[in-house]
Amino acid sequence: MSHADSSEQFVPGSQEPSHRDPSKLRSARWFAPDDLRSFGHRSRLKQMGFDDEDYKDKPMVAILNTWSDLNTCHSHFKERVQDVRRGILQAGGMPVEVPVMSLGEMLMKPTTMLYRNLLAMEVEEVLRCHPIDSAVLMGGCDKTVPAMLMGAISADIPSVFLPAGPMLKARWKQETLGSGSDVWKYWAERSAGNLCDGDWREIENCIGRSAGTCMTMGTASTMACITEAMGMSLPGSACTPAVVAEHSRLAAATGRRAVELAWQDIRPSHVVTEQSIENGIVADLTIGGSTNAIVHLIALAGRIGMQLSLDRFDSISSRVPVLGDLRPGGRFLMEDFYNAGGLGALLNRLRDQLHLECRTVNGMTLGEQIADQEVIDDEVIRPRDNPVSASGGTCVLYGNLAPSGCVIKAGAADPSLLKHRGPALVFDNYAQLKASIDDPDLAVSADTVLILRSAGPLGAPGFPEWGMLPIPKKLL
Repeated sequence: MSHADSSEQFVPGSQEPSHRDPSKLRSARWFAPDDLRSFGHRSRLKQMGFDDEDYKDKPMVAILNTWSDLNTCHSHFKERVQDVRRGILQAGGMPVEVPVMSLGEMLMKPTTMLYRNLLAMEVEEVLRCHPIDSAVLMGGCDKTVPAMLMGAISADIPSVFLPAGPMLKARWKQETLGSGSDVWKYWAERSAGNLCDGDWREIENCIGRSAGTCMTMGTASTMACITEAMGMSLPGSACTPAVVAEHSRLAAATGRRAVELAWQDIRPSHVVTEQSIENGIVADLTIGGSTNAIVHLIALAGRIGMQLSLDRFDSISSRVPVLGDLRPGGRFLMEDFYNAGGLGALLNRLRDQLHLECRTVNGMTLGEQIADQEVIDDEVIRPRDNPVSASGGTCVLYGNLAPSGCVIKAGAADPSLLKHRGPALVFDNYAQLKASIDDPDLAVSADTVLILRSAGPLGAPGFPEWGMLPIPKKLL
């Protein structure tokens, strides 16, 4: 079926396919013909115990699962995949689980960024080479989100993304902990001699409270929010915590929707457009999202032939207020964001900044999807007349250190640092930094700017997240 034909079937706001013709399914190419090759395909399904009733005249829905015992964010995916499978069966599809490479941020070295494009290639080819009518993309940990979307966009087979969801809020004594951000603060306290070994171990034991991604607005939650704003996941999916019952129901709903996407032939090319990517940028900026999102958004844009420059981010940033008061730039965590109404409620306060006519995999336009979303807590999701900041979720800077541009999350910096003059201390590579940062004779003061070279795609290699340089012990 051509893009033009499938586009005519799509009715914004409609949840029902215009027709169900099994001969139009992509998997029918493998199983429907009365020839020797199709005999082989059918007989090998039966070798695995499947019967005609399992696959005949049904969409074959792939569940691309990035579960791994070494991916901390996805440790609940063994169970969650069963919820997705349940939804596919409920809607009359045939679920097939296809494991793909898992990019676990915490345990892969030198960096998962080195492997993002490898996962994108695997997703693209897995979708293309198998009898798959639609797919559920199960990811969440930082690089898995853009990688799976990149692959799905290039394969252009109906797909819907299921985020892993953030972990639950953590507490230590009277403190609320945010994984991925508070660790730096408490490491500085320990290095300064203000935190004993016992307290440090207690924090280690409780800062990652449950399965799921970091509960701060780090790269994982930022990319989940961008995905929902772009229309590639179901409404509410970006903020639903990983281990609550609602996430199980979301997984089943995602499976059901994947079956309908197959019948309607709604592909990523119908959803991911220049306008929907701009919606993703607006979402990124208003939540004070991770600076890493820029790298991934540029890659996603490239998959549809869109040239996305740093200047475009800067231009949108100048008009989009930061309304999400979320760590590390704000006060609250993802569980608070979920309870406050989630991304849809926040976007409903920014309707004038969005392309509301953009399609979503939910079968609605973005405008229809967020129309009834209500903010429950004005402290977490600020009103327009009381923003965290009027603009500047992410700013682009140019200078002699970065003639081609660099990125800063201005809201996460102390205002005194936005205009600063001081000496530079340059480390040629990460090994030199690690070996000398705690040298008592290090030529450093509180006014010194620390610079780490050879930390990009080639030098490291792989563009690792080394931006949070430790405070020298002599200053602590």
